[in-house]
Amino acid sequence: MDFSDKALGAAFAPRRLGDCHNVADFRRLAKRRLPGPIFHYIDGAADDELTRRRNGSAYDDCDLVPNVLAGVETVDMRTTVMGKTIAMPLMLSPTALQRLFHWHGERGVARAAEKAGTWFGISSLATVSIEEIGGQISSPKMFQLYVHKDKGLNRSMIERCKAAKFDAIALTVDTIVSGRRERCQRTGFTSPPRLTLASMASFAMHPAWAANYFLREKFELPNLNSHVSEGTNIALSVADYFNTMLDQSMDWKAAEAIRAEWGGEFCLKGVMSVADARRAVDIGATAIMVSNHGGRQLDGSRAPFDQLAEIVDAVGDKIDVICDGGVTRGSHVLKALSVGAKACSGGRLYLYALAAAGQAGVERSVGNLRDEIERGMKLMGAKSVGDLTRENLRWR
Repeated sequence: MDFSDKALGAAFAPRRLGDCHNVADFRRLAKRRLPGPIFHYIDGAADDELTRRRNGSAYDDCDLVPNVLAGVETVDMRTTVMGKTIAMPLMLSPTALQRLFHWHGERGVARAAEKAGTWFGISSLATVSIEEIGGQISSPKMFQLYVHKDKGLNRSMIERCKAAKFDAIALTVDTIVSGRRERCQRTGFTSPPRLTLASMASFAMHPAWAANYFLREKFELPNLNSHVSEGTNIALSVADYFNTMLDQSMDWKAAEAIRAEWGGEFCLKGVMSVADARRAVDIGATAIMVSNHGGRQLDGSRAPFDQLAEIVDAVGDKIDVICDGGVTRGSHVLKALSVGAKACSGGRLYLYALAAAGQAGVERSVGNLRDEIERGMKLMGAKSVGDLTRENLRWR
């Protein structure tokens, strides 16, 4: 039998939650259940999508070298990131617009993260408020801050995070302008979805999604709508939102001022160079996410895993380094930890699952990855994440 990805997609197309055994299965089910513009917003990336593909394939160029006879009846998967000990070295990155993908949205992802005992983040462009998530879960939570031209809006979001007792702010630093996401241009994706003949036809072909979107609570961006109407009452493409609403003058001085205003654990999301990693340390950041925004910004940039070693070597003893992007297998996490990352994070790994089956899908996808990490550690002869080192790796 042909077990290529194309053949698997045809022969083993999942139709229900129990058919999903990995991230690729959830992606196929999400594609069945979402209108085209919504699916391609999750799945797509910038320009030719070279970087998006490289984010995953980078792990293929590195092999694991296991040790045996290590007595691994039990293994300890805990790690500490930004002062919080989590049950496994995998975090759920903040992503925008989650109630577009399933009506459970950020609420379902937050509950799944709490059950898994790991970090969860919401975006400035979340569809659930800072206050609601702050009151819903007690597990570690971060807020992804997009710096807007409206300084009052920026201050408001930071103060709301303080009041809601968020544990960290992740400042997005790689989105001064939007990447050119051609799939979104072709499908006409906007937030909120704009009703056209083409979009209505796509919605009609996905009646369960349409019923949930149109008949449940009104779509909104509650962390923004006290200051701006764009994205909630005025339909815009994500590119138009970023290009018109975000502050393109943001620099290191501005980032340092935000860190001081926040006063707590502070992460820079989107660092890809050693020089920037060192600057992050200099301004007092406590973590960096080595990330290229899922390949959605600068196409042709390197994969986070490819940049990880030199960044860890430069600052890994001073700041928590998180490898963000391309993670679809537990073995990817093991490789990043062996290089020296404190943890991995990702968005699509749970967004496909959310779209496919709501909170239950996220729980299953995260549980699958957790099992892969635990099984992989045992097969590697690693009793704890600290046992994973570069001695366990060989590059092709």
